[in-house]
Amino acid sequence: MREIKSEAKLTFLEATSIIIGHSVGSGILSVPYLASRNSWRDIILIIAGVYFINLVMHFMVAELSYNNNGSQFIKCIENELFSGTVKKVVTWFAFALLGLSVISNVSGFIAGGSAVFEAWFGIPAWAGTIIYYALVSLVVLFGMKIVGICEKISVFAMVFVIEILFVAAIVGEHSDFNSKFIAGSNIVALYSMVAFSLSAVMSVPQVVKGLNGDIRKIKSSIALGTGVNVFLIIIITLMTIMACGGNISQNGALVDLSGALGGWVGTIGFIFSLLALSTSFWANTLNLRDILNEQVKWGTRVSFLAATVPCLIIALIGMETFVGFTRIASVIQVATGIGVIVAYNRSRKREGASPLCRFLGTLPFQIIVIISSILSTVGALAPVK
Repeated sequence: MREIKSEAKLTFLEATSIIIGHSVGSGILSVPYLASRNSWRDIILIIAGVYFINLVMHFMVAELSYNNNGSQFIKCIENELFSGTVKKVVTWFAFALLGLSVISNVSGFIAGGSAVFEAWFGIPAWAGTIIYYALVSLVVLFGMKIVGICEKISVFAMVFVIEILFVAAIVGEHSDFNSKFIAGSNIVALYSMVAFSLSAVMSVPQVVKGLNGDIRKIKSSIALGTGVNVFLIIIITLMTIMACGGNISQNGALVDLSGALGGWVGTIGFIFSLLALSTSFWANTLNLRDILNEQVKWGTRVSFLAATVPCLIIALIGMETFVGFTRIASVIQVATGIGVIVAYNRSRKREGASPLCRFLGTLPFQIIVIISSILSTVGALAPVK
């Protein structure tokens, strides 16, 4: 086992919480609608299959980062795939594409947090945007350790909130749900959304560094973090179907639960949304900070501000003009994901050993992960009937 240097050491729970916090959010709240358009058998098989494939993918990313001393995606791809005169050009192009993808996501988190502040306190949208950005940014400016602690606290709070809603759904009136197959496109769409909801690959290098390259802890942290998100998906889906039956809209699980269980769910929903947005903001901006710092060596704080101020500006002027960027971002993420697996293949051959993935990192599993990434993209565009 090699020891990997990091700005801070993370406890096992803090590292696990970063994995959970990265992916929890709007995707999980969108699963119930797509689940209501499929049979129970398909729902169970999809969740189980996606969990296993995503786990393998996360292990591959962890081993790739481990082989490159805890580096982020771009540096790993640069080290493993590129050489010669085109190395810098292609590396910066890949950096720009991945940066665009993350900036689009982070801008959405800021806009979402602003909407919660606007609804709670009745303040103008621009003020809510600035206040939310200032508050959540302080956490990342204090560094990885504080991010890990805040992620851990927020994850426990989110689980507690979901438990309250689940109890309310059990004791309340139940609606009928006619579980049946409707269309193949619904299955692919559900697959895509579950895969999106369980993806935290960009936070994996933080776990590798924060746990100082401890392979056993890295694997356990990734497995538990992804498992907790599976638990949240199942619980949210079950309680939404119990309370709403087949009358689930595309407005998100919390909106439907508020209509079925009472207006108090709206308040609880604001709390969950704010926690989910903040944990995703912390994880994504910490990643973007490190990616930028690896490329330009500006230092962590300057790199953080350089990475996130554009997100703040985008949120202030409105996301409507950036819808096209968001659609491009989904394609970019798939292309980057395929690049990472190809880089992993090269890294595995170069190292001549696989201390983390072992047989799960062999070529057949690499192909399965790539096919899954492509299927997720197709599913994101598939019509729901």
